[in-house]
Amino acid sequence: MKKDNSPARGHRDLLPDDVQTRDGLLAAISGVYARYGYRRIETPALENIERLTRGQGGENEKLIFRVLRRGLPPTIEATTPTDSLVDLGLRYDLTVPLTRFYGQHAATLPFPFRSFQFGPVWRAERPQKGRYRQFHQCDIDLIGEPGTLAEIELIEATVEALITVGVNRAVVRVSDRRFLAALAATLGMVGASADSFFVTLDKLDKLGWSGVREQLVLSGLAHGGLNRIEDIVDTLVATRPEEIPNAIADAVPALADHVIDDLNHTLRAAAAIPAMGDDAATVTFDPTLVRGMGYYTGQIFEIGHADSTSSIAGGGRYDDLIGSTMGRSVPACGFSIGFERIVDLVTLSAAPTRLALLAEPGLDPIRLAALARGLRENGPPVVVIPVRGKWGTQLSRLEEEGFTSYMHVRPENLDGTLNHEERPLRRP
Repeated sequence: MKKDNSPARGHRDLLPDDVQTRDGLLAAISGVYARYGYRRIETPALENIERLTRGQGGENEKLIFRVLRRGLPPTIEATTPTDSLVDLGLRYDLTVPLTRFYGQHAATLPFPFRSFQFGPVWRAERPQKGRYRQFHQCDIDLIGEPGTLAEIELIEATVEALITVGVNRAVVRVSDRRFLAALAATLGMVGASADSFFVTLDKLDKLGWSGVREQLVLSGLAHGGLNRIEDIVDTLVATRPEEIPNAIADAVPALADHVIDDLNHTLRAAAAIPAMGDDAATVTFDPTLVRGMGYYTGQIFEIGHADSTSSIAGGGRYDDLIGSTMGRSVPACGFSIGFERIVDLVTLSAAPTRLALLAEPGLDPIRLAALARGLRENGPPVVVIPVRGKWGTQLSRLEEEGFTSYMHVRPENLDGTLNHEERPLRRP
């Protein structure tokens, strides 16, 4: 039976054209981030299971692929706790490994430190379109900057990167975990009830108010509180950007002034980014934005797109995550692009030039290799391919494979002199 390797089964093989597209996107994004001073690092796929399960990863901690300890016997007693058999896990994001990396190397890193990561992460998802068990993330993080410069720079760099690869009409949504905590407290919710409130509110775009109200009732929130939540959210959503600070202060009087000021700075700065406007990107305050990770401590943000059912980028401030392992406060903020979702959104540009050397049998391989070498030095990628089968069929196959031109190389006489002329493959 043929093995099913389809995306629906959670497995994907990437063909050469797919990889070429992805390489091009990564190069473009990397170029933008490099201009902002972000330098690429790499971390291992495997992390200590205790680090991955500290309660900071939200629902993703339930999706960890766990790795059995080495040296286990062939059989295990049925009553053996599963946790005692596991010591490593595959990373579910790039932020948790970054915190370990920074703790180990802080003494040799600049401060503040601008980090860029690109690599695969793993989650035991139920595979579907846009969700895979292995996928790539593209992260930038600014460690050591306590002020809103971090949020502003991360948003600007990410928006520029998206526009550079052709993702326009993006919507940047901004909120703050401190605002959400104050809102929950205003409604009399703390601890587990506040967490339940956050999770439910985050589903507003999918469930609508009727679905959110139903779930909040099940979690024990009083009817009067439901009406108040809806009024506050609807009011803030309808408020003009320049009036957001006053509207937040009126809606949640317990929220500290400096939190409102920080939000105002970020929203104003993001709106002034040159890349914004002309439908390239917009920014808005979203009081229902929550983000699932438990490690966020301040401002949070997501980027959505009309052609994607899920966000295409997200991040926020996580000031306590690094400090919890280092014994001192280390401010940190990051933004992650969902690379697979970007690949699905971009319109592919024209394929690069590729030249096929169609070589007849009997050619001197040394002279043939020299010809290919000379053409590669100042020209396009060159591939030597033997002539075989029907000529027209072979040319059609080359065009399907992405070649843009060819040379028919054949021996002119017995001494192996090469006679060739480059011809286009693609019709105008």
